[in-house]
Amino acid sequence: MTETVNVSGSLRRRLTLTLIGGAAVLAVVLFAVVRLYAAQIAQQGQDSILSASVTSMLDAAVLRDGAVVVDFPYAALSMLSTTSDDRVFYAILQDQTLLSGYKHLSPPNGSFPTTGTFMAETPDGALIRVASDSRTLVGADTRTVITVFVAQTQEALQVTLNDISRRVALFGAGFFCLSALLSFWASASTITPIRRLTSSIARRGPQDLSPVASPVPSEMVSLVESLNRLMGRLDKALSQSEEFIAEAAHRVRTPLATVRSHAEAMLHRVDRDENRKALRAMVRAIDESSRAAGQLLDHAMITFRTDHLEREELNLTDLLQELVQRLTPVAEMKDISLLVENTEPVLVSADAILLQNAIRNLIDNALKYSPMESEITIRVSASPTPTIEIWDQGAGFPPDQIANLSSRFSRGDNAKGIIGSGLGLAIAQDVAEAHGGALKLSNLPGGGACVTFSL
Repeated sequence: MTETVNVSGSLRRRLTLTLIGGAAVLAVVLFAVVRLYAAQIAQQGQDSILSASVTSMLDAAVLRDGAVVVDFPYAALSMLSTTSDDRVFYAILQDQTLLSGYKHLSPPNGSFPTTGTFMAETPDGALIRVASDSRTLVGADTRTVITVFVAQTQEALQVTLNDISRRVALFGAGFFCLSALLSFWASASTITPIRRLTSSIARRGPQDLSPVASPVPSEMVSLVESLNRLMGRLDKALSQSEEFIAEAAHRVRTPLATVRSHAEAMLHRVDRDENRKALRAMVRAIDESSRAAGQLLDHAMITFRTDHLEREELNLTDLLQELVQRLTPVAEMKDISLLVENTEPVLVSADAILLQNAIRNLIDNALKYSPMESEITIRVSASPTPTIEIWDQGAGFPPDQIANLSSRFSRGDNAKGIIGSGLGLAIAQDVAEAHGGALKLSNLPGGGACVTFSL
C-alpha cells in the first residue's frame, strides 16, 4: 500500500506568490518615488517663477529724493497665472514696514525669512508657497532695506500632482500585471525541470534502475546524485535478494530430499510395525516441511517478481498443457484424469515464471482435494479476458470460509490430514493481481470446487 506523502505546500505557488509580492512592493515603491520626484520638479518650477517675480519687483524699487519708489511691474504677477486660477499675494516692505501688499505676508515679529522659499498659510487656512528676497538701497544720505514677498496658492500644483499620480498609478498597475504574468511564466519555467525529472522516473519500468542521465539544472544536481545512489543501492539489493531466494531454495530442498530418500530406503528394510509407522510419519513430516519451505520460497520469489514483471508474449494454452503433462504422473497415482477442454491459442503478455507457479499451485490443490478415480476439468478462454477455470469433483470449499481461503496460511476445515501450507491460493491470487486480474473461488452446483484465474 502506498504511504501518504506529507505535503508542505506547492513550490510553484510559493515561488509565484514571492515574485508577485516582490512585484507589488516594487510597484508601490515606484509610485512613491516617481510621485515624490514629480512633486519636487513641479515645486522647483513654481519656486523659480516666484523667485523671478520677486527679482522683478526688487529691480523696480529705486530711491528718489530719499524716498523709495516702486514702479510696480504687473508682469511680475501675471507670470504666475495658472489654469486653476491660483491666488497670488505680494508684500513690499521697507525696513520691516509694509509699503504695499498683504499684511499677512508682513508679520510684525519678522518671523518670515527674508531670503529663499517656504510654506505658509493664509488667514483662511489655505497653503501658500512664498518666495522672498531683500535688497539694500543706498542714496546720498539714506540707506534702507527693501524686502519683497510673493506667494501663490497650491491648487494648480495639486492638480498637476494628482494627474501625475494617476498616470504613475496606471503605469504601476500595468507594471504589476506584467510582473504577475512574468511571475507565472518564471515559476512554470523553474518547475519544468522538476516535472521533466518526475515524468522520466514515472515512465520507467520496474526493472529500470539505471542512473538519471538527462541534463538537469545545477540546483538539482545534489538531488539527482542522491537519487542515482539510491537506485544503485536498490538495484544491488534486488539482485542480492533474487540470488538469495534461488540459493535458499536449493539449499533447503536438497537436504530435505536427501533425508526423504534415506527414510524411504529405511522403510523398506525394517520389519517391525512401530518402526515402519515412525518412518512413515517421518516421511510425511519431511514432505510437509519440504512443501512448506518450497511454497514459502515461491511466495517470496513471487512477492519480489510482482514488482518486476518480466513480460513476454505467451500462448496460455501451450503453457497449461505443458504443466498438465508434468503433473499427469501425480494424477495417475490417484487415478485422477486431467482434461483440458480448449486447445485454441490464447495469447497473453505475462511473466512466464509467475504464471507457471500460480497455475501449478492451483492444479496441485485440485489434485490434493479430489477423490480417487475422479476428473479435473481445465478450461482456458480468451474472452472477455484470458481466463483459466479449474473444476474438480471434491468436497468443495467450506461456504463460510471461502472469502478467507486466499489469504496467506489460511486453510479450510476440510484440509485436515492433507499436506499443505495455506500458501497455494495466496500465491495464485498475488500473480493474478500483479497481471491486473483476479482469483475467484466458488462451489459447483453438483458438488466440487471451481477456481477462476483471470488476467
